[in-house]
Amino acid sequence: MKTLVIVTHPTMDESLINKRWVEELNKFPEKYVVHELYKSYPDEILDIKKEQELVEAYDKIIFQFPFYWFSSPSLLKKWFDGVLLHGWAYGSKSGYKVGGKKVALAISAGVDDEDFRADGKYRHTVIEFTRPFELSFEYIKADYQKPFVYYGLEHNVSKEWIERSVPLYLDFIDRL
Repeated sequence: MKTLVIVTHPTMDESLINKRWVEELNKFPEKYVVHELYKSYPDEILDIKKEQELVEAYDKIIFQFPFYWFSSPSLLKKWFDGVLLHGWAYGSKSGYKVGGKKVALAISAGVDDEDFRADGKYRHTVIEFTRPFELSFEYIKADYQKPFVYYGLEHNVSKEWIERSVPLYLDFIDRL
């Protein structure tokens, strides 16, 4: 079964790592379906039914995004609020349409991993910052997996650093 990768990056043309990940994923259409929200919805008006049908068609879903303000870009929050509706994603009559599906986050973080520790600059781990995602997925009975986080892009923009992430990311997806 293919993996759906929902990519949310508002400036993909300027991206280094997310753009590279999408390029690599697109080389394997037999394994991955890449769905770029900002490309599909430049006006940010979501087709809720279409998004729900897309989610229903896959058993593994990755949400790929850059870490913005210790969270995700705004369109992903809008996607969650609009797509994961009562009566479809949760509720006694919903059938929990995302229930049992493996879901995970794939995050590109500008700062180094030591900044995301209790004794680090931001005093919290990425796991703590992404707790709302975890709880949301638990609430709708999805099988939430720990996120893939690639750190240090702010200080390591070399081609080597970016390329190093590609097999790590694909391996993460394939092992879900």
